[in-house]
Amino acid sequence: MEQLQLGSITVDVVQKDIKNIYLSVYPPTGQVRISAPLRMDLDTIRVFAVSKLNWIKKQQTKLRNQEREAPREFLNKGSHYFNGKRYLLKVTERNAAPKVVLKHSAIELYVRPETDAGKRKSILDEWYRRKLKETVPSLIEKWEKKINVQVNEFGIKKMRTKWGTCNSEAKRIWLNLELAKKPPECLAYVVVHEMLHLLEKNHSDRFISLMDEFMPKWRFYKDELNRLPVRHEDCFFHPGSGGKEMAEKS
Repeated sequence: MEQLQLGSITVDVVQKDIKNIYLSVYPPTGQVRISAPLRMDLDTIRVFAVSKLNWIKKQQTKLRNQEREAPREFLNKGSHYFNGKRYLLKVTERNAAPKVVLKHSAIELYVRPETDAGKRKSILDEWYRRKLKETVPSLIEKWEKKINVQVNEFGIKKMRTKWGTCNSEAKRIWLNLELAKKPPECLAYVVVHEMLHLLEKNHSDRFISLMDEFMPKWRFYKDELNRLPVRHEDCFFHPGSGGKEMAEKS
């Protein structure tokens, strides 16, 4: 991977078999990356980057000022989110298998005595994972019929820089565990975004047209997703292999 230096801004350059050049600024720190066609020389890429310098700085400022969730200590009355709603955590220690129960405005976390914060987090993460696995299949089934594609497999995992990814050859999609905390319409947006990569691998004009066709309000959901607080641990995300990207095309 090549790098360009534009004053204090470092730009990672990845060249691959694509037709257009894409500029992305990634949360949380404003890392800059350009994806460019193999045929394009580095000088041409530099000229493109320089022409977008003001846009880059604007996006970096926006990302660095984005609200972040407070560090999670997994104690009583701490704020946690599920399906876009805020809940207070209620921790109960008991000598029994751990479990999580959603009740009204609280997430009740039952743990064994002396369970540390790391283990409490793992228990809650597994609950989030189960909730997504309960929700996602019906979403995929709904959109398979609308889009006329087939997803062979989906998975849930932690991702530092993406809301989702798609392997179009294997027809497999991965979703970020953090989506369990976001509003249902944001989850649906990421699912549709990744499923449409089964029809169009790149974020081309055709891909945008498909998003407009199947989910006309996708830009609103994307903005909402990226507006919501992100995790304190600097793990950001955006929708999949580019849905998150703030990309500009030449």
